[in-house]
Amino acid sequence: MSCALLWLEAPLQSWGADSRFGRRSTLPFPTRSGIMGLVCCALGKGGEQVEWLAKWGPLKQTIAAFARKGFRPAILRDFHMVGSGYDSKNPWQDMLIPKTSEGKRPVGGGSRITYRYYLQDMAFACALELPDDEMESVKNGLQSPVWNICLGRKNCVPTEQVFRGIFEKEEDALEKALQIANGKDRREMFRVKDGEHEGETFVLNDVPLSFGLRKKYQDRQVTLVPAKNCEEIEALE
Repeated sequence: MSCALLWLEAPLQSWGADSRFGRRSTLPFPTRSGIMGLVCCALGKGGEQVEWLAKWGPLKQTIAAFARKGFRPAILRDFHMVGSGYDSKNPWQDMLIPKTSEGKRPVGGGSRITYRYYLQDMAFACALELPDDEMESVKNGLQSPVWNICLGRKNCVPTEQVFRGIFEKEEDALEKALQIANGKDRREMFRVKDGEHEGETFVLNDVPLSFGLRKKYQDRQVTLVPAKNCEEIEALE
């Protein structure tokens, strides 16, 4: 099974798995749904994509996380005002003002503060197994994306080339990732592997079955494996 190497680096990244509405948190690593969304943007695939996503369901991805040497990784909290500055007399703008469950304007106005959480100055390598018939399209799409790609949210723009090659083995892809990290003076913090391994194992509901308006996901068991001599994972929790 061929494996693509994606290098994900930016001042800000945000990879949400289960947060909605007023508090948008982030995991300390890219999710499966986030990676597949990135690939969809690169290929210009919109809508539900049920059949296309089904081909990717059984395939693995491994994430390696890298922080700058001498810097302690941290989470940034930002906030957005939702529903502010709209003219309620304009029928189109009025649709953007939050309403109660009965469709009425809440007492005191419809504006509310929502919170956003971001990973700061992190880099991730993603070793992504590819369906045989998608190898060339993924390669071409990531090198020349149809739509802008982002690292979790639209304001998280990658600052480095994302596509770093296709390899016969996952080990070869991750070895290349270590070379890239060493050249950037970054140290490995941890890896996230599919399935159960030695480390902290947990379940994420982040394997997309359907995108579009009616998103559906299934569970995935993963294991977080700390790198040797690394004691700073808690900074991202």
